[in-house]
Amino acid sequence: MRVLLVKLSSLGDVVHTFPALTDAASALPGIEIDWVVDEAFAPLARLHPAIRRVIPLPIRRMKKTPRAALGDLRLAMHELRAVRYDLIVDAQGLVKSAIVGRLARGGRRHGFSRDTAREGMAALTYDIGHALPEVEHMATRIRRLFAAMLGYPMPETPADSGLDRGAIAARSTTRPYIVLIHGTTWPTKTWTVEGWRALARAAGEAGLDALVFAHGEQERARVEAIAEGIPAVRRLPPGRLEAVIPVIAGAEGVVTVDTGLGHLAAAFDLPTIGLYGPTNPGLTGLIGARAREFIGRLPCAPCEKSGCAVRPDFGEGPPCLADHAPDEVWRALQALSPLSDGRP
Repeated sequence: MRVLLVKLSSLGDVVHTFPALTDAASALPGIEIDWVVDEAFAPLARLHPAIRRVIPLPIRRMKKTPRAALGDLRLAMHELRAVRYDLIVDAQGLVKSAIVGRLARGGRRHGFSRDTAREGMAALTYDIGHALPEVEHMATRIRRLFAAMLGYPMPETPADSGLDRGAIAARSTTRPYIVLIHGTTWPTKTWTVEGWRALARAAGEAGLDALVFAHGEQERARVEAIAEGIPAVRRLPPGRLEAVIPVIAGAEGVVTVDTGLGHLAAAFDLPTIGLYGPTNPGLTGLIGARAREFIGRLPCAPCEKSGCAVRPDFGEGPPCLADHAPDEVWRALQALSPLSDGRP
């Protein structure tokens, strides 16, 4: 059986699709699944062993430089239509993903029902819409979507990303490290610089380096503030996703704000601490056996807003995130980590 999966973005959404792929490969040995995805996330889609072929679309480039990306889009469309599929599934539920699904050649098209898709109009393009309300985590909803489409019982086992971290991890000649994922799109999702500095100092005392990425001027300034006077901090230059993935996979543990790379860390079954404030992890939080989430305890959280009404000028770390004490975060990471004995 040949199946086309349409899940274009984002990083976290792509990761949350992995457990459904693991289920399908286990329930139907020999199933062939192709994945059409935004080219920015193609390296991530290729990680899952159940994927036969990834078809990358230059969606973001088409928005920024349409004329330059047009040739690659034509090639991708040719590749998309080169195979006739038995089933096509839109696991995103947006109009743009539904259009991509309609462009493919194949049998019945599946997706979320009009009442449960992110954009109800998308469901008009499906042959079968499955009613899966947003009352469960997205990863669970996609697992149910695959089970209903392919005709096997919804597995009762915990979500399994199916990733082989050992085969993906970068081989490092330096000392072991943790990764501090501090960058995010919303100002209200940031944690305090002092919180990150406290974790970096604790990592150094435990014989670990603290790796930090910096993408863009604002993140570079934050990294410099975090690193000042702390030898354990290792700054990593900006890199494409295919370069970042092995670094995450090789970590001893990860502390992250609400952003896509944190979901990847949890999917790798790494000890992962997620710091949440304005957002609710219940429907889109970390999925992993060794993941723990710190949730904002203030009455106003989660507000699901990119600005803070309580303290608009908070700078770094709104009150609902500043409430997370670094020593509690470090103890929680140690409890999950194989380095919790503090060995150098």
